[in-house]
Amino acid sequence: MVQKGQIGVTTENIFPIIKKFLYSDHEIFLREIVSNAVDATQKIKTLADVGEFKGELGELTVQVSIDKEKKSLTISDRGIGMTAEEVDKYINQIALSSANDFLDQYKENMHAIIGHFGLGFYSSFMVSKQVEIVTKSYKEGAKAVKWSCDGTPNFTMEEVEKADRGTDIILYLDEENQEFLEKSKVESLLKKYCRFLPVPVVFGKKQEWKDGNYVDTQEDNVINEINPLWKQKPADLKEEDYLQFYRDLYPLSMFEEPMFWIHLNVDYPFNLTGILYFPKIKNNLDLQRNKIQLYSNQVFVTDSVEGIVPEFLTLLHGVIDSPDIPLNVSRSYLQSDHNVKKISNHITRKVADKLEELFKKERTQFEQKWDSLKLFIAYGMLTEEKFSDKVVKFALMKNVDDKYFTLDEYKSLVEGSQTDKNGDLIWLYAGDKEKQYAPIDAAKEKGYDVLMMDGQLDVHWMGLLEQKLGKTRFVRVDSDTVEHLISKEEPESPSLTDKQKELVTEAVKSQLPPMEKIEFGVDFKALGEASRPVQITQNEFSRRMKEMSAMQQQMAFYGEMPDSYQVVLNVDHSLIKQLIEESENKEKETLIAEVTSEGKLRQMVDLALLSHNMLKGEALSNFVKRSFETL
Repeated sequence: MVQKGQIGVTTENIFPIIKKFLYSDHEIFLREIVSNAVDATQKIKTLADVGEFKGELGELTVQVSIDKEKKSLTISDRGIGMTAEEVDKYINQIALSSANDFLDQYKENMHAIIGHFGLGFYSSFMVSKQVEIVTKSYKEGAKAVKWSCDGTPNFTMEEVEKADRGTDIILYLDEENQEFLEKSKVESLLKKYCRFLPVPVVFGKKQEWKDGNYVDTQEDNVINEINPLWKQKPADLKEEDYLQFYRDLYPLSMFEEPMFWIHLNVDYPFNLTGILYFPKIKNNLDLQRNKIQLYSNQVFVTDSVEGIVPEFLTLLHGVIDSPDIPLNVSRSYLQSDHNVKKISNHITRKVADKLEELFKKERTQFEQKWDSLKLFIAYGMLTEEKFSDKVVKFALMKNVDDKYFTLDEYKSLVEGSQTDKNGDLIWLYAGDKEKQYAPIDAAKEKGYDVLMMDGQLDVHWMGLLEQKLGKTRFVRVDSDTVEHLISKEEPESPSLTDKQKELVTEAVKSQLPPMEKIEFGVDFKALGEASRPVQITQNEFSRRMKEMSAMQQQMAFYGEMPDSYQVVLNVDHSLIKQLIEESENKEKETLIAEVTSEGKLRQMVDLALLSHNMLKGEALSNFVKRSFETL
C-alpha cells in the first residue's frame, strides 16, 4: 500500500530555510549523505559487537555510483537501515511551528540538528529535483520501504522489495547541478570530504591503461584511508611515517619537509586528535596560512581554521580532528563555543611546550631552526598573550655574526657597553647586513654588538619586546652616527650662527640629487676630526612607523608620507670647517655656485649616499665619471 502525506512541517516550506541557513556550499550534500551512510555502517558493527545483531555482517562499504541516463547519483550502504516507522520518525517528522521557531530553537546548538538521518540528509535537496530513499532495517522481519520527495513537504512512502539490509539514497539531480554527474567532479569531492572516513568508500573500479585507453579493473576504487595516521599511536609510528603523511596531505605543494611535529591525542575533558607540523616558514605570512585541515570524526570540515585555533597557529600545517567541534555552524558561533575555546587553548599550550622542550633538550637544533621558527613565534607573541608569556624565556636574538642568545643572555652581553646616560639598554640592530655594512662595522669597532632583525614582523616584535623588557630600546644601527647611537653624556651643540646653519644647509641641499618621496634635513654634529665629514642617517621613529604602516591599515597615513633622512655634517672635519667659514661672508647664491663649481661637497654628499645605498641611476653615473676624472 502506498502511503501519502506531508512531511511534518507547519511552516510554508522548510527547504529554503535548510538551504540558506545550514549550508553555504552546495557540494556539502555529498559529505552529509556519505557521512550518514558511514554512521549507519558503524552502528551495525557496534550492534554485532554487543550481540544485538547476530546475522552476517558481510562486506561493509559505502558505494557511490552515477547513472548518467537517469541523471542520478546514488549512495548505498549495508548499515542498520530503517523501518517504515523510523523513516517516519527521522525523515517526516521535522516538527517545527515556523521558520522563526526553527532558527530560535537551534541557534545556540546548531550541531544538534545534524546527525544520523537528521537534517544532514535534507542537504540533498540543494542539488536534486527529487530524492528517493530505499531502505531495509537489520531487524528481523523488517520490510523494505521506498520514500520519495520532490523538494516540497509532499512525500510518498511504500513497501518495496530489497534483498539486503541498508539504505540507498538516490538523488535525481536538477538542471543546475548536472556537474555532479561527472566522474571527476564526484571523485574530487569524495577525496576532499571523505578521504579519511572510518568505513571504506567505493567509487567504481580502479582503472589501468590498456590499448590506448583507461579501462576498469576488477579492483574497487576505494577513496579513503580508514585508519589515518593521527588515529594511530605515536609509539607505533616512525619519523618516515609522519613525513610520508605530510607529503600525502600536500602532494602538489612546494613545501619543504617540516622541521618537527606534534601528535595530539586527548580524550578528556574534550576529544582531540591530530598532527600539527611546523613548516619551514618563509618571510611571507599569507603564503603560509590555511594549511590545517579540520575534521570531525574523520569527516572533513574545512581548511580555514581561523576562529578555531589562534591566528598565529594558522601558520602550522596538518590535521585537527575533534567530534566536539560542530560541523555546520557560523564562524561567530565557533569563536564563542566553549569546547572550541578549550581546544584552542590546549593546542596553544602544546605548541609552546613542544618549542620549550626542543629548546631545553636540543638547543643547537633549536638555533638551527630559529630562522624558520622566528616568524611563527613573533606572530604568536604579538597575537596571544599567554603564548607570549610562555615563550619569551626561550625566544632568541641573532646577531650579525650568526650567534644566538636568549633575551636574558643578550641583556647580560651588552648591558656593560650599551647602556645610555638615562640607564636605558640600547639594542642595536640591522635590517640588511650588506646595505648597512658601514654603520655595522663602525658600531663593532666601537665595541657594540649588532642584532640582525630582518623579518616581516620584526618592527612590531621589537615594539612588544621593548614593553616586556622595560628600560630597553631597539635602535637601528644607521639611525644616527655611531657617536650618538648610545649617548653616554649630553652631546655638545656646535657653535654655529643661524646664518651659517642656513647657508650651509642650502648649499648641502643644492648638491643632493632629486629623489622621489624622500626628504632630507641637515644636521650639525661634532664627531671628531677622524670621523667622516658627511653621513646619512634615518630617524628611528619615523622609519619604524612607516614600516609598521605596511601591515597595519590604521597606520596607512604614515605610508603615504615621504621617507625622511638627515645629512649629518661633522663640524670637526676640516672640509666642513672650511665650508662653514666660507659661508660667513657670502650670499647664498654665491656659496651655492662656488661649491657646485668646486665639486668637493657634491663628492662628499654622494659618498655618504653611496654608503647608504641611496645613489642610483644618473646620480651614480655622474659620481663614477667624476671619480675617474680625478685619477
